Amino acid sequence: MRRWVLAATSEPISRTTTAERLHGFPRRSADRPDLVHAAVALCVTVHDGRPALLITRRAPRLRAHAGQWALPGGRLDPGETVVDAALRELREEVLLTVPPTDVLGVLDDYVTRSGYVMTPVVCWAGEVGTLVGAEAEVAAVHQVPLAYLDVEPTLTRIPESDAPVIALPLLGRQLHAPTAAIIHQFCRIACRGLVTRVAHFEQPVFAWR
Repeated sequence: MRRWVLAATSEPISRTTTAERLHGFPRRSADRPDLVHAAVALCVTVHDGRPALLITRRAPRLRAHAGQWALPGGRLDPGETVVDAALRELREEVLLTVPPTDVLGVLDDYVTRSGYVMTPVVCWAGEVGTLVGAEAEVAAVHQVPLAYLDVEPTLTRIPESDAPVIALPLLGRQLHAPTAAIIHQFCRIACRGLVTRVAHFEQPVFAWR
């Protein structure tokens, strides 16, 4: 059985350390055939010499979750694997092509209040320069240093649920679940070598639709 090194604080990561920490990760899947299966890309870039994560701001005219922070992703097409779907969504949303050989692992499924099972796929793109999102879907593309994301989350309570609502700070605003939960799990694994579960974290009520 793989041993995990427990770190009290995060440390600089590389493709090699990220791959090592994801190797053998005891992933948990959600067996929910009644829900729509989707994949999101946790795409690590190197921006200004630091590892960063690609995060988009959804276009304001989208019917669902307009203007919210998101990871590139979407529902699986018939016959697609989660890896195929995540890499396709990267190409379609931020015009970035990442080959399957740059996929480092897959994290826990997260079941959303809006009826999806989201599977996060981790890939390492390295230096990619400036990215411009597809206008119909993406208002802005950010490469956020992992050091800004590997922080203690804010946990709050709401009357509609017994589970804590998770949020992370992002560019002067708040990043909520499901994206916040998925990024929190990734940072704990990649930056600290910690196996952390996040499926129990709640979304804010505005994201339930």
